[in-house]
Amino acid sequence: MSECCTPDRSTIDTADPTDIAIHDDELRPTAVASRTLIDIPVEPFMMGSDGPVEYPADGEGPAHAVRLSPYSIAPHTVTNAEFAEFVSATDHRTDAERFRWSFVFGPFLPDDFPDTRGVVSAPWWRQVFGADWCHPEGPGSTLEGRNDHPVVHISWRDANSYCAWSNTRLPTEAEWEYAARGGLSGCEFPWGDELEPDGRHAMNVFQGDFPARNTAADGYAGTAPVDAFAPNGFGLYQMTGNVWEWCSDWFSPTYYASSPELDPSGPSTGIARVQRGGSYLCHASYCRRYRVSARSSNTPDSSAGNVGFRVAGDTVSG
Repeated sequence: MSECCTPDRSTIDTADPTDIAIHDDELRPTAVASRTLIDIPVEPFMMGSDGPVEYPADGEGPAHAVRLSPYSIAPHTVTNAEFAEFVSATDHRTDAERFRWSFVFGPFLPDDFPDTRGVVSAPWWRQVFGADWCHPEGPGSTLEGRNDHPVVHISWRDANSYCAWSNTRLPTEAEWEYAARGGLSGCEFPWGDELEPDGRHAMNVFQGDFPARNTAADGYAGTAPVDAFAPNGFGLYQMTGNVWEWCSDWFSPTYYASSPELDPSGPSTGIARVQRGGSYLCHASYCRRYRVSARSSNTPDSSAGNVGFRVAGDTVSG
């Protein structure tokens, strides 16, 4: 797994509950969720990459042929408003709420924020008590103005619970990559091979000098509305950038070498689940995992301020 992208909860020992600051409950958004899924026109494709910018340790290659059964996928990641409907209906407590902390990007914290523990290999990540889906930067932060932004601080277990409630499921890694490609073959991004086609920003990633100075040239320093950029050829928004998205698969860096051609769904066991798509913190200077073939992973209970999910479903052909 790549702690620079989404840190693992086990990198920091859980604090004594007596040291944890509990935030007051606040009003949460109540907009009605829309779970319209888009049927994906499946055709055989080449999954993965053998290109020069791949990360061998992530198991991004070898490129291999894959065939998928008919399926559908959400046009965008689950929003704060949609997740609030789920919480209202089920009283679900996220892992961030149960552990009473999550990881927040350090520069988002105010200058007078108390010292917090970080991740040695990625010191920009800070352990913040009281950070969760409705307090994205910790106590005192809210979702005001972010109802249509992706819900974050979501673990794989939280995402799976949402799917069970909404009669959906998480996409497999293969389904996610095929959908992200939007009908294009062998391209690095959902729209082609240029990071900024014709000089325009096509996704929400970090600009400037990571991690200290973000120019927010694409319009967003943190999350963006889920439909802020143009959709790909399948009508899907922000398959790369904005937030990492959980997939259903267990992760293995060697899986591609032996995965089946038809409907691969990952190893039968593992310690981490696949994440795809990159986030608003990806930057070419240290992490090019905002490409459609790039992979990452994390333990199912881990959460951070750049991790969300989108849902999928099965369709019947003919």
